Amino acid sequence: MRQWATPGSTTRDIGTLLMVMWVPIVGNIIAWLVRRWKMRPGAFQEPRDFDPATAFEAHLWAVLTLRPSQVPAKNLPLPPDEYHAALVLGTEGFSARWRVPAGEVWPRGVERTTSIELLSPSLALPRFAPGTEFRVLVGDSFIADGRVVAPPDSVSHPLSTSLQEPISP
Repeated sequence: MRQWATPGSTTRDIGTLLMVMWVPIVGNIIAWLVRRWKMRPGAFQEPRDFDPATAFEAHLWAVLTLRPSQVPAKNLPLPPDEYHAALVLGTEGFSARWRVPAGEVWPRGVERTTSIELLSPSLALPRFAPGTEFRVLVGDSFIADGRVVAPPDSVSHPLSTSLQEPISP
């Protein structure tokens, strides 16, 4: 279109504009094709998750303090359930789950001691020594702060009611 239009005409200007607009689009398509070509088959794996059929196996004891929600209407205590999250240490995250026992609710801002199961304990446990502080990430929000209080070898017994009480720092 630009080639056949007379210089200085509106048709030539529109042709120039279309030519300039297509450069980034073609560049993005070429970059996508190169990435796709370099990607090995099987390089992308679906994220692993806990098997719902497996029993809860505690790997460490930690104190969790729920942060207040930024949305006042959602600033509610956690009801009894199983919760999945990432425990974040610096720039590393480890998939984990914990439970709020039946008959309890966890208010925000109160320390609660709980057992935590890690999805990959062989990778995570060396980084979670007693006293290690971490953040709890659910989705794109940090919902709690935590601190490891007992090593993994002390979690073989089930969660007792005496350990459910808040502990003082």
